[in-house]
Amino acid sequence: MSAPVRLLLVDDHPVVRTGIRAMLSDQPDFSLVGEAATGEEAVAAAARLRPDVVLMDLRLGAGMNGSEATRRITAGTDARVLVLTTFDTDADIVAALAAGATGYLLKDAPPAELFAAVRAAAAGSSALAPSVAARLVGRVRAPAATLTPRELEVLGLVAEGLSNREVGRRLFLSETTIKTHLVHIYGKLGVESRTAAVAAAVRRGLIGPG
Repeated sequence: MSAPVRLLLVDDHPVVRTGIRAMLSDQPDFSLVGEAATGEEAVAAAARLRPDVVLMDLRLGAGMNGSEATRRITAGTDARVLVLTTFDTDADIVAALAAGATGYLLKDAPPAELFAAVRAAAAGSSALAPSVAARLVGRVRAPAATLTPRELEVLGLVAEGLSNREVGRRLFLSETTIKTHLVHIYGKLGVESRTAAVAAAVRRGLIGPG
């Protein structure tokens, strides 16, 4: 009999962790070796415990988010990261997959789907929720209307109310570069202002409502 899949659970909500822990405990081929509530804790735990699969939430309160934690974990260990979140905007999906996530599931997925995704991730295969897969297919089929990861990042910060200068400081880019990104964003979305760009992007599910 092969060794059980070693799992690290990362979520900032104790109640959510309790529910997922209970589900995982019913599977004899899973072994939950640790839990973390922040991105920083997740990176440290992954380095220390060397899990096979990390179940990663994306929004972890203040501090390091799930995408950055994913990037650091996949860069420093052999662990596979399976995102388990409630968010399925293009910005979230692109950021997580670009960071190295092997799979992306939503928290309302049936337990059987979660278990199958964990086993797939442990085996080195990808696992995507149907809605996530559909979004990615849509991006491939309509590339002209697709914002790049950087454009999504810029627009997400604009949606938070940051000025061009503040966005530039946050991303270590010049204010002129931010303006150039916005011009491209306006053209792709068919709008003429920051407010209209944010509204169009939210309506299309490219970014969250803020």
